Amino acid sequence: MIYTVTLNPALDKTVQIPNFTLDVVNRITELRRDAGGKGINVSKVIAKLGGTSEAVAVLSGDTGAWIASALRDAGIRVKAFPANGETRTNLKVIDPVNDTHTDINEPGPEVTDAMLEEMLNVLAEEICEGDYVVLSGSLPAGVDRETYRAWTRTLRHAGAHVYLDADGDALAAGLAGKPFFVKPNDHELSALVGRELSTVDEIAAAAHELVEKGVERVVVSMGGEGALLASAGETWHASSVKVPVGSTVGAGDSVVAAFVYADSRGMGVEDTLRLAMATGAANVMESGTQAAERSVVDGLVDRVEVTRLA
Repeated sequence: MIYTVTLNPALDKTVQIPNFTLDVVNRITELRRDAGGKGINVSKVIAKLGGTSEAVAVLSGDTGAWIASALRDAGIRVKAFPANGETRTNLKVIDPVNDTHTDINEPGPEVTDAMLEEMLNVLAEEICEGDYVVLSGSLPAGVDRETYRAWTRTLRHAGAHVYLDADGDALAAGLAGKPFFVKPNDHELSALVGRELSTVDEIAAAAHELVEKGVERVVVSMGGEGALLASAGETWHASSVKVPVGSTVGAGDSVVAAFVYADSRGMGVEDTLRLAMATGAANVMESGTQAAERSVVDGLVDRVEVTRLA
């Protein structure tokens, strides 16, 4: 079973405004609403790929209820934990004329460390040996910055493969819990190792430093340069696929979703990398944070070049 965890979810409202301009009245030409938050995005992509997952999330108020309903309508199981307040709404403004994407994010509800501990205990009791848990996204304001370390350690000891996709202090803390998988980008990896990384060889060496510290798989996204995968004794590179951009929001979540989906089905490294890069590209083509259809992903798989570097 695959579980995704979203501690700071959102309703993503995506609007299209040609020639978006400050200090004037702007007219929306298109609008869509999506259940959002990085872990929730992972669940949506897994569903489109043909897999199943349970979305574990802090969902509060009318907005939280809307997100839970939307996920269930998409065939995704939901385990919701309420907090005081209202789940946030994030506004994403797309200007197709000037090719800009502007995010305006609300604060989330009041979440306490005690509430997160209760969530963790419930999840740890539910999972079975060999399950997959994706910890993804930002932490709620005010909670312990070490949260992902505790979650990673507890869930790993319960028998789960833990996939961690976070940044900054949350990522650094989570690494101490020794997750199975992490996906920093090249800039985040530079911050983790404390030095500038300017070449593929330097990025590969830094990724293997994380492997030596107990992470089994490190995937480094490098934008237009593709992605690098490091594991014990192996280094792989996968090319990116150039596609028309609808929205870059959730592209990284799509890559994580493809990895955990492929791993849960025992796919080999090369096929996993091709699926992951194709899934990321397919979702870049979509508007908002809706997940691309599997047929679109399959149409891009053969355009991904995979090379073993070591």
